[in-house]
Amino acid sequence: MQNKGEIAKIVGAVLLPQLGGFVNGKLTRTQITEWYNHLNFPWFKPPNWLFAPVWTALYSGMGYASYLVWKTGGGFGGPAQLPLALYGTQLALNWAWTPIFFGLHQLKWSVVEILALTGSVAATGVAFYRINPLAGYLFVPYFAWCAFASALNYQIYSLNTPPASTATIEEVTDGAKSK
Repeated sequence: MQNKGEIAKIVGAVLLPQLGGFVNGKLTRTQITEWYNHLNFPWFKPPNWLFAPVWTALYSGMGYASYLVWKTGGGFGGPAQLPLALYGTQLALNWAWTPIFFGLHQLKWSVVEILALTGSVAATGVAFYRINPLAGYLFVPYFAWCAFASALNYQIYSLNTPPASTATIEEVTDGAKSK
């Protein structure tokens, strides 16, 4: 059985990602009814109620994975240093997506951001696996969800962005000259 200090470290590692999710959840709640529900969605969008439990599970898994890497890799100064830096990067990207999408309503930039997040999740999972295979495996569902969320985000962007003009530069400038 683990001692209380070790359990506290596990709890802290699991709670850390939840904090950003909790704060971002506050921002999301008002925007769901005021903005998000008025967007056009692809057929594969999950129901809104599904997001909170999925993210809670994913945050718990990634938090526990970070603990495993920290413990197995000798803390912040050992071989775990780079994987934990990647973890911090992907966590910051994870937390940044919600303000970009829900706060600023920047659909295009949220696609760019979530693609960067998905790439950093993949890199973190690989780096974690090299230190502790279970930690790497714990990132597989997270990566899968981010890949799905990237496709969903792109489709929301596509369905809610007016098409670019098909006019050529010559047509636009010739039209302006004739006026």
